Amino acid sequence: MALGCIVVGNAQDAKKIDWLSLFNGKDLAGWEIKSGKADYRVEDGMIVGKTEKGSPNTFLCTKNLYGDFELEFEVNCDADLNSGCQIRSKLRGTEFGGRVNGPQVEIEHSGSKGAESGYIYGEAAGGWRTPKIDLKPHKHYKDGEWNHYRIVAKGPVIETWINGQKITRLVDEEIYRTHPEGIIGLQVHGVGNRGPFEVRWRNLRIKTL
Repeated sequence: MALGCIVVGNAQDAKKIDWLSLFNGKDLAGWEIKSGKADYRVEDGMIVGKTEKGSPNTFLCTKNLYGDFELEFEVNCDADLNSGCQIRSKLRGTEFGGRVNGPQVEIEHSGSKGAESGYIYGEAAGGWRTPKIDLKPHKHYKDGEWNHYRIVAKGPVIETWINGQKITRLVDEEIYRTHPEGIIGLQVHGVGNRGPFEVRWRNLRIKTL
């Protein structure tokens, strides 16, 4: 009897740590576009987001909701475009399928002085969640290259890494109360009348914690 319990427990633990691919490399099954008019397509095993003049921020969002998880992906963003990865996010209103709101992990070029990639922003949720004192520009995001992101969200704690370098550990009880779980969204930032610019993602996978 005890042995049976141990086996079941181990099976449950194994199930919890299994990685799940969020993108099949062929089409956008399991995803939907929200909040804007940017274009998303699949090309050479990548998700490619392309700006649309006059569009607000647009997000390719998972249909499934996620609470505590570890997420990994690679991203390559044009120099003139800002992007981000929404986590535990929600939809508000009905225009363009709803306004995405919630925590966002920043994606942007480092430039000559460094930037804020990997820090946590509140998209339509109060601006920067990372305290201003901790917003220290860095160059761990490699401009013009594929960059590996790792995000761990557990309870009120959000941790991020870029290319293996720890960027931040944010404890945010306030945003956790309102956004304990939600969609994951890949952002194409609005660019006004500029562009077109593109951002590319690949090797997206997640495991629940």
